[in-house]
Amino acid sequence: MHTLILGATGGIGAATARAFAAAGHTLTLSGRDETRLAALASELGVTGRAADVGFESHVRTLLEAAPELDTLVYAAGAAHPEPLRDADPTHVRSVWNANYFGALWVMKHGLGRLAPGGRVYLLGARPELVTARGFSQYAASKAALARAAEVARLEHRGVGITLVQPPAVETGLWAQVGRVPRGALGPDAVARALVADRAGEAQMELRIDG
Repeated sequence: MHTLILGATGGIGAATARAFAAAGHTLTLSGRDETRLAALASELGVTGRAADVGFESHVRTLLEAAPELDTLVYAAGAAHPEPLRDADPTHVRSVWNANYFGALWVMKHGLGRLAPGGRVYLLGARPELVTARGFSQYAASKAALARAAEVARLEHRGVGITLVQPPAVETGLWAQVGRVPRGALGPDAVARALVADRAGEAQMELRIDG
């Protein structure tokens, strides 16, 4: 199976790349950090293609260059927590590009390129965990992603579109917050859940509880 992982240079993305490689998938990896991407691609002996998911043209070019795909994993994300009164336009755009628009461009240009029985995994967020002070844009962008996935399922009946709902995960994203929540899962736990789910039937939501 050929799997494309976007956001492969992040904590969950890199762990997922290693897990899918160990499961025997052919991989194409993508991320913004060219140095980290090249190192990971070299480690796994796979193809790495740099792209910024905030630009539709980058995503379109990435997908047009890929062979027929069986699985798409969208693992890009950003938080930049801050009170609404202090909302910084640069931070807001960064959060929405990573959490929503990048996934939108991936679905727009990727769903029609998947092989029969293809699957898409989108990293979501549990509303009860992100409805918190400072997280207005993170929570809103993840909610928008969930609704877009619902509509995409209606428009692409032959594709499994799964919204992944982990608890807090110990990644570099929490550096924007200041500390990792107590009891956070390691990214490897999310990666293992994705690989196990891909071996079974498609489902609308993958809830990971540790």
